[in-house]
Formats: sequence, C-alpha cells, structure tokens
Amino acid sequence: MSVLVFVENIEGVFKKSAHEVVSYAKAIANTINQPLVALSIGDVKDENLKGLSKYGANRILTANSDKLKSFVNQAYASIIEAAARQENSSIVVLSNSFSGKGLAPRLAAKLVAGLANGVVELPTIEGSILRVKKTAFSGKAFAVTELNSAVKVIALNANAFELRESPVDAEIVAFENQPSPDDFTTVVKEIIRATDKVSLPEAEIVVSGGRGLKGPENWGIIEELAEALGAATACSKPVSDAGWRPHAEHVGQTGIAVSPNLYIAIGISGAIQHLAGISSSKTIVVINKDPEAPFFKVADYGIVGDAFEIVPKITAAVRSYKNG
Repeated sequence: MSVLVFVENIEGVFKKSAHEVVSYAKAIANTINQPLVALSIGDVKDENLKGLSKYGANRILTANSDKLKSFVNQAYASIIEAAARQENSSIVVLSNSFSGKGLAPRLAAKLVAGLANGVVELPTIEGSILRVKKTAFSGKAFAVTELNSAVKVIALNANAFELRESPVDAEIVAFENQPSPDDFTTVVKEIIRATDKVSLPEAEIVVSGGRGLKGPENWGIIEELAEALGAATACSKPVSDAGWRPHAEHVGQTGIAVSPNLYIAIGISGAIQHLAGISSSKTIVVINKDPEAPFFKVADYGIVGDAFEIVPKITAAVRSYKNG
C-alpha cells in the first residue's frame, strides 16, 4: 500500500503549490504509516525531481515522452491511474489547479474512487473512512466530505497547506507505462501563460482592481502596490470585459478562483460572482468610497475612501517598512 501524489510542473519546474501538495500527501502518509510515491509527467531535470524528496517523497516516478510535453487530460489521467494501480495506492493526492480540476474527476472514475476536491485541511482518518473539509457552493461555504471507498482521490487547494520539509533518500524510477493512442484524440494545441512576475493562482498576496479605477490609465497604482508587496494583480469581470485588463487576470466565478493569504480589493463593489472566486482568501481587505458596497460585508478590514488617495499612501508605507 502507498500514498501517490501527482506533482505538476510548469516547463520542467515545480512551483510552490507542487511542494505544498507533496507536504500534504506526506502528512497523510505518516498518519496511515505508508510510503509516499510522487509521480511527475513531462520533461523534468533530475535535480528538480530530487527536490521532491526534501518534502518527503520516498520514491519518485517520472513519465516522459514527446507526446507528454504538453498537458493532455485523458493521457495524464491514464498514467496516474496506472501508477496508482502499480503502487497499490489507497490515496491519490493532486493539486486543485486548472489541470487538477479536470484530472481529479476523470481519475476518480477510472479508479472507482471517492473524490474530494477543493480540500483545505488534513483529513481525519478512522479505519477505512476518511473525512475531509472542502469548499462548497463555489467557495461560499465549507463541507465535510466522507470517503469510504477503497481508493480515495483528494485535490488540494493552493495555499491551503504549509510547506513541511521532511527530507528522505528517494529513488528516481522511470515509469514505462505509456497511454494508448486513444488517449490523444483530444490534445492541447497551445498554452498561453500569464507573464506576471507572480502567478495568480499560486499567489499568496493578490491586489485586485475594479471599475472604481475609472480606466486602464489608472492601473499604475494597482501595479505599484502589487510590486511593493510582491503580489499578483487581478481584476473584476467588468474590467476584463471592458478590455482594461487581460482576461487572464479576471477573478471570480467565471474567471480564476484564488485562495491567497491576503486579498486586497480596490474599487470593486463585491458582486456575488466575484466573491465566489475569492471567498477562500484567508484575509480580505476592501478599499471603496461607497460605504454600502457589498464587499464590506465579507471583508476582514475595510477602508472607506478615495482609492487614488489611499492606495499610494499604502504603497509608500509598505516601501518604507521594507526599507527599514
């Protein structure tokens, strides 16, 4: 028996969320006293693969071919399924990322497994029953899901679990099982990634702007605050629809769902569709000149006032603090 964790890479590099999911899977493996097996798909250098052992991976499987250089949902799911069966894995863990949201249900169907996605905490385990806390209703609530199937699939939200170093000596083994041609009937032709300094889905701090900024020419105050904080920038749907900002920055129910440690909303009223995409944020700060803005009802901290006066002062204060 084992715990299997699928570790995503971006162009051969493991991001913070990849190490988070390994740390999470290792904590589960320790609880049930089973080894942790990590699976990487695609072209990743050995030194990056070995880095997974820092977070507790006892054994690292690597699957690579020309067809697997880009993400293909069905093919990746088939490889993870084959690895889970080979390693006799009782629990399979992966990130609840863009690709993870497509993989998790497909993988659960292949393994006839119970599925919990959007998970935010370590599970409690009683015998063969696993109970885990997860987001529900587009992030507007939490639910405790009980899995009692022989195999269980867990998809972990980004920033939901801290990095835990647990160094071990791990072996790297080539996983020879390749998907069938039928797994490539649908392929991804092109992936266009946001070029921000900080990836929005993985960001620990997000600075977001809405129509209260009045136009794209005023976005400098958002970018300057984000740069000072080391944050990613985001926007509301009306802003991306108007062409002020790229759609890759649109946060909300129909955009990107984020779960940062700090979300700063500037000039955003707080429509329910936007709140659905940011409700997993640990701390929410709202800046708006309208004291009746719905966003204040869910905010941890609120500032009523003119963003064009307040935001530059916050930026200056952050820079001053960082400069000692």
